[in-house]
Amino acid sequence: MKFALEFDHVTKEYRSLFGRRFRALDSFSLQVYPTEIFGFLGPNGAGKTTAIHLAMGFMRPTSGSGRLLGEPFGHAITRRRVGFLPENLGLYPRPAEQLVRFYGALNGMKASDLKPRAGEVLEMVGLEDHARRNVSRFSRGMLQRVGLAQALVNDPELLILDEPTSALDPVARVGVRELLMKARTQGKTIFLSSHLLSEIELLCDRVAVLHRGQLVRLGRTDELLESYERTEISARGINPNGISKAIAPDRSSWNFDPDGMVRIAVPRDQQRATISRIWEAGGEIISVVPQRRSLEEIFLEVTSGADSRAAGGVQ
Repeated sequence: MKFALEFDHVTKEYRSLFGRRFRALDSFSLQVYPTEIFGFLGPNGAGKTTAIHLAMGFMRPTSGSGRLLGEPFGHAITRRRVGFLPENLGLYPRPAEQLVRFYGALNGMKASDLKPRAGEVLEMVGLEDHARRNVSRFSRGMLQRVGLAQALVNDPELLILDEPTSALDPVARVGVRELLMKARTQGKTIFLSSHLLSEIELLCDRVAVLHRGQLVRLGRTDELLESYERTEISARGINPNGISKAIAPDRSSWNFDPDGMVRIAVPRDQQRATISRIWEAGGEIISVVPQRRSLEEIFLEVTSGADSRAAGGVQ
C-alpha cells in the first residue's frame, strides 16, 4: 500500500555552537493512510515541527528516510501536490487575492486558473469580501484564514497543517472543521498538528502522540477514547434515595438524568457485582459500555508517563 506520508526510523540531531548534540527525533516511524484526517500531537519541543519540516524537504534527516505521496522527502515536483500551512505564518504585504495567486503560481498552476481559483478558496475561508484588501491590515485570525487559502489554492492531494485554528474564534473554527471534513470526502489526506485537543478529538480518524522525539501513543481516535479500566452502566427504575447505599457508595461515580435514567461509572472488575445490585434493587439495565475519556486525559497520561520512565532510567 502506498502511504500518503511515511517516516521510516527517522532520527534528526542538531548540533549547538559548542558541539553539543540535541536529538529532536529518535528513530521515529509513522504511516499516514490516504484520505484520512490524522492528528499529530505532542507538547512543545516534542519534535512535531521538525517532523513536518523533514516531510516538506526543508531539511534532511540525520538517519532514516521518509516518503511523501510515494516519493522521497525533498522531491520538488511532489511538493506541488501538497498544501502546507506553517505554525508561524509570514505573508508578503499584498492584497489577499494577489497573494493567493502568487502562491498558486509557485505551485506551477496555470495563469488562466489562478484568478478563479483564488476567488474560490478565499470564499471557502470566508474572506471573499476582503479579496482586494492588503493583508498587512488583517487581524491575526484573518491572516490564518489567508494562510489556509494559500494551502488550498493548488487543490492538493495532501494537506499538512501546523496549528491551523490557533488564532480563530469559535465560529471560524467550526467553518475550518467543516472545510477539512469536506476535503476528506473529496479524497484528500489531512495531516493536522494542533494543541487544541478538542478539535483533534472531533476531526481526526487516527491520532499519534510524540514526546521527546519518540512515538508514545498511536491509534484510532474512537478506540483511544474508550477506557478499558472503567465501565459506564445505564439503568432505570431505581429510587435515587437508596442508590448510594445499595449500589454505588461514591456519589461522584453516578448521576441521574431528568428522565429517571441513572448512569454509574465503576471499575471494570466491579461491573458484574454492580449489575447484580441494580437488579436486586429492581432496576433495569439499559446499557453497559466502556467509559469514554477525553483526548486531554490521554495526552497527559502518556506524556507524564514517558517523563516518569525517563527519570527512572536516569537514576
